[in-house]
Amino acid sequence: MNAFVIAVALAAAPSDSGTPITLDQARAEGRQNVAAIQAMLDVAITDEDVNLSRSVLLPQISLDASAGKIWFGRRQEFTTVPDPANPGGFIRNAVETPSTSTQNYDLGLSLTQIIYDRARWKQLEQSGVVRDAQKGQAREEADTSELEAIRRFFTLYRTQATLQVLKATVERSEQQVERAQALFHAGRTGKNEEITATVNLGTDRINYTAMLGQLVNDQSQLAVWLARPGTEALTAQDPGVLTTEPPPAPSVNEALASARAYRPLLRTLELRIRAAELQQSIARSEYLPRLMAQGLYNRGGPDASLVFTEPRLQNRFTAAVGLSWDLFTGLSTGARSRRAEADIRKAQLTLEQTAREIEGEVRAAHRTLEAQLEAARLAAQNVEAAAQGLEMQEARFRAGAGSTLEVRDAQLSLTRAELALLENRIDVEIARYSLQRAMGALSPGESK
Repeated sequence: MNAFVIAVALAAAPSDSGTPITLDQARAEGRQNVAAIQAMLDVAITDEDVNLSRSVLLPQISLDASAGKIWFGRRQEFTTVPDPANPGGFIRNAVETPSTSTQNYDLGLSLTQIIYDRARWKQLEQSGVVRDAQKGQAREEADTSELEAIRRFFTLYRTQATLQVLKATVERSEQQVERAQALFHAGRTGKNEEITATVNLGTDRINYTAMLGQLVNDQSQLAVWLARPGTEALTAQDPGVLTTEPPPAPSVNEALASARAYRPLLRTLELRIRAAELQQSIARSEYLPRLMAQGLYNRGGPDASLVFTEPRLQNRFTAAVGLSWDLFTGLSTGARSRRAEADIRKAQLTLEQTAREIEGEVRAAHRTLEAQLEAARLAAQNVEAAAQGLEMQEARFRAGAGSTLEVRDAQLSLTRAELALLENRIDVEIARYSLQRAMGALSPGESK
């Protein structure tokens, strides 16, 4: 009997009722879970950082208006006048003035424009680089979330299929009990064969019941990861992996080349190096002058009607171009430049180390996939052998030449072989998606 024929039968068996979910749905929702959404919000934040960096390079226009009143109390003032008693001389007379008040109105418009400020332009460029790096980080996070959704989907599907294997084992045990009873009543076996078969049936039912608890746990784990209610009972739909031969793994060189070209994390770290280089340029910009233009328009006076309703009066215009140059800043510019240079080196070391780690990750994932493919092939052969062994022992038992113990041993061998095939075949798919994620080839919306 072909092992994949058995797998098809298991996949076609009815499963517990629940909300159906396909692998493609799990992948799409996995890319939109909480962690992935938070990463996208970080991208939105860096988008606004770009706008903030650009805003200081645009014209700054402000309008000011004020209305007020000034009160002066009684005060004594001194005036210098000629001395009538001494021609050519002067004396100071004290004069006391009464309290007074005056109104004050003001209306002004100012325009400021940066003409040249290298630091500001470099900050704008740096903001764009940081935004692009964050986009790569968000892609990396989405891939991680999708892979975890795939793993939890297959874990649930494996538990569902395991239940079907255990259910088939229960049914075989029930048939064995019926055969043992029939042979006992026919006087061909002893009562102990029937008792042994009944005990085996009870054990198989216990195993099936215990697996139901694992099913609920796996349903909750998948639902929570997909940002669904933890109480939602999901049913993983057959992804079709048990009905087809698994394709071979790509070569390790192809996998490494793909990771170097498409892994989002590597691109993100390259951009962080560029951001650190721009930070050094920003620090060195303090050595250069800054040029700014400013225009002011102002209207002021003691009468509101003059200031706000009489455009031909009270006008004052001011225009200026300002140059600012920090000739000495206490050696802080050099310190900032050297600090930025150290940050560049740190970013370079991080990229180099991450590249090595990714190469190791790809190699390990590739070897795991190859090992799982071989294990699945061997498991398929074991199922065929175990099925043949069970058929032989059942035939011997019906003929009165075998025992319940021998049939039971053959049943357990088949159950273990079926579970091993199921486990290894699903592990093949998890290993394949893990390799694709390491290669940077886990494209959203595609089934591999």
